[in-house]
Amino acid sequence: MDKKTMIIIGAVAVILVIVGAFALMGGSHDNDPTHLTVAAHSNIKEPKAGFSPLVGWGCGHQNYNPLVQSCLFKTDKNGTIVPDLATNYTISNDGKTWTVHVRDDVKFSDNSTFDAEDVAFTFNTAKSTESELDLTNIENVTATDAKTVEFNLVEPRSTFIYDLRYVGIVPSDSYDNNTYGEKPIGTGPYVLDHWDKGQQAIFKANDNYYGDKPYFTQITLLFPEEATWLELAKSGDVDVVPVATSALNQTVDGYQFVEKSAGRAQGISFPYLKDNGESWNGTYKIGNNVTSDKAIRQALNVGVNRQKMCDDIFHGHATPEYTGVDTRSYVNPAAKVNDSNVDEAKQILKDGGWEDTNGDGIVEKDGVKASFDLYYPPDYLDRQSLATVFAEQAKEIGIEVKLVGADWDTIYANMYSSAAVMQQTSPDPYKSIYQQYHSKEADGFYMNPGLYNNTDSDKLMDDAMHSSDLNAADTLWSQSAFVNDGGWGPAGDAPFAWLVNYDYNYFIKNGIDIGEQPDGLGNDILINICEWTRTNSTS
Repeated sequence: MDKKTMIIIGAVAVILVIVGAFALMGGSHDNDPTHLTVAAHSNIKEPKAGFSPLVGWGCGHQNYNPLVQSCLFKTDKNGTIVPDLATNYTISNDGKTWTVHVRDDVKFSDNSTFDAEDVAFTFNTAKSTESELDLTNIENVTATDAKTVEFNLVEPRSTFIYDLRYVGIVPSDSYDNNTYGEKPIGTGPYVLDHWDKGQQAIFKANDNYYGDKPYFTQITLLFPEEATWLELAKSGDVDVVPVATSALNQTVDGYQFVEKSAGRAQGISFPYLKDNGESWNGTYKIGNNVTSDKAIRQALNVGVNRQKMCDDIFHGHATPEYTGVDTRSYVNPAAKVNDSNVDEAKQILKDGGWEDTNGDGIVEKDGVKASFDLYYPPDYLDRQSLATVFAEQAKEIGIEVKLVGADWDTIYANMYSSAAVMQQTSPDPYKSIYQQYHSKEADGFYMNPGLYNNTDSDKLMDDAMHSSDLNAADTLWSQSAFVNDGGWGPAGDAPFAWLVNYDYNYFIKNGIDIGEQPDGLGNDILINICEWTRTNSTS
């Protein structure tokens, strides 16, 4: 039996186990139209520590509806952040104190009363918990009365609204760090009924939910491997299934193909510093004498054909990406470049002193060959394909890109000295801009993997962070991408070559209406789950 056959048989076996398991637990094909079965996208990992927002469930780098917990704010169908558990908020003149007023008509799923103390407890506890959450800018949180919470920040941060938007609230009276993850209590539309680890979690409607009651009284959330997604849809027993890159040109009987934009930017990070023999912690080498040259980075940004990548890899279910935030309100059009111009890219290299002197098709400068390693995670077909096509196109302009498939630990260990395929999705400019480009020392953390630094850009980002006017902050974020012929955009210093904006795609069973969803948040397919209905009784 060859390896390919063994993989196929293994994948089918996994599917049978998953489908069989949720059939026993009451999956979608129990013919109850109010039961919904959802195969989680790869961004929604099964939480090893359980369904606790204090350790990253629902938040972290890939924000999504935590189902069990509500947040102070939510996103409406227009993409606007609006109150949920909160009723309103104010920001002090110095931007360091956010005062949030909360509802007084909410109960947790265990019938205890929600109030401001639960909010203060949640954030103070989350701050001290090791997780994907970064709440280090919180000095302290205090409940000044039952309906008022004061957030005191170390320094002003205009993006703090995103923390208030994505951190689910837990009960202060009953929270136990050792048990909460498996028996979570919240104010959200659902409660966790059963967790069959390694396979599925079953949620049932929360009778105490203060908002509109959901049509679906039960949600079975599966955690399958990407290789099984298509077969799960073909089984007909799962209502919502993500579409893998390899299946983008396929259809499944009984399902609609739904494409959701998410600002899911994928691209290449370049080491920005020269190789001076330095390293971080004696382990991570710092610097690359090829990618540290601006001409190399700019030539690649101008010479690659992004639209061809969208067509060939994603079958058109993606759009060219230039700045990493092209779909956000703080994009700077002036920071973009025109691409697909091989001749211009070659001229940029020539003007920068890079020429092919030995006729091997690869340019050199001062005895250094324009060659560098590009790391990618081979478990992700889209990123593997993107790396391959990028390397092919780079060769056309005279740059050699050597592909290295590796696990994430290895990628992180080499990111300061080698290029890497990266992705970012967050609508929060603190994550998508500040952490990516603000100057920092090497720390082993993957944000700003190239160790990019630009004083002018730094100042604009700092001003944006410290602004108490969110519209003014957006303008400053935008300006930081292109300032004094520099900045983190491709028309500036080009520390990245962002390439594609890959949509989140789903097979959704015919008859399911997912309502109106905001643009740009397709990674959170359940964002408006309380609006979902089944328009026919066939399941």
